[in-house]
Amino acid sequence: MRIWSLHPRYLDRQGLTACWRETLLAQAVLEGATRGYTRHPQLERFRAVPDPLGAIGDHLAGIADEAAARGYRFDGSKVHRRSDPALRLEVTSGQLAFEWEHLLRKLSARSPELAAQWGGVELPDAHPLFVVVDGPVASWERAAPPTADGEPPQR
Repeated sequence: MRIWSLHPRYLDRQGLTACWRETLLAQAVLEGATRGYTRHPQLERFRAVPDPLGAIGDHLAGIADEAAARGYRFDGSKVHRRSDPALRLEVTSGQLAFEWEHLLRKLSARSPELAAQWGGVELPDAHPLFVVVDGPVASWERAAPPTADGEPPQR
């Protein structure tokens, strides 16, 4: 499961669709509608806010907005709840940079023209749900690669 902190504009068609499906799965997990993925680390940041279902709904709405801007039709009725007032979660600059490198590797293999288009961006915009703060890769990130000396990254 990858619930991107990056703005959905950077995702290729496959990434946007996968993010939609995986965030719908996260919504089901947070609603208690499935037994799988209940301990998935990506959900920690949503569970940490007062309205986890509203936050995941806001994330889904951002993906749906991007899909609509591209002419895709994602079923907005699948977003069960939005927060009121709208929530803003924090994402660290280190987490955003980590996800950016991860996405650029995926795009290089799957959509090289997009990788070339976005390759000059140093730090991308975050998904509208998030506000960027200084900091390292998030503690819940399990896919963090080792540093150049083979050590785990500083958290």
